[in-house]
Amino acid sequence: MVAMSNPLQSTAGEPVPGDAVDDALQQVEHQLSLLWRRARSISHQLSRQVHPDMEPAAYGLLTVIRREGPIRLTDLATCIGVGKPSVSRQIAFLESVGLVYKEADPQDGRAQSIRLTEKGEEKMHQVQDARRQVFRERLGEWPLEDVQTLADYMGRLNAIYGDGVLNVKEPELDVQDKPAAV
Repeated sequence: MVAMSNPLQSTAGEPVPGDAVDDALQQVEHQLSLLWRRARSISHQLSRQVHPDMEPAAYGLLTVIRREGPIRLTDLATCIGVGKPSVSRQIAFLESVGLVYKEADPQDGRAQSIRLTEKGEEKMHQVQDARRQVFRERLGEWPLEDVQTLADYMGRLNAIYGDGVLNVKEPELDVQDKPAAV
């Protein structure tokens, strides 16, 4: 593992041995990987509840549009960290099935804002209610304080990764790893 510039500390403020840090980070990585796989599966299921032909990526766009309100395509692409062509394709699908519509942007008449249709709002409300019910069933046995603590920790983790950039140094290639000149 890569040496850390900010070693983790115990709750008492003492530095923790490197092996313990590596073990803890390996567990975090494993649990996050498991959570992401399950979240993708759930997102796939939720998207199908909105429309049988909907891709999970389109469902993610609907959640952002619902949360942010009218939003320009460029801002939507930036918000979720993907290219405009991908977002444009998904928005075209969502528009074709009557879940979103475009309107003139009030701040820039040349641009368009995307918003949910009444049907899109209803579908998202239904899916959100179903998702919340699943959370109630899965976390219903947890003490409220644990659920709040989980939300706080997830918020802290999301804040760290807020920009979606890893900042990982590219490995240096040996001469034998470099492609041959053509």
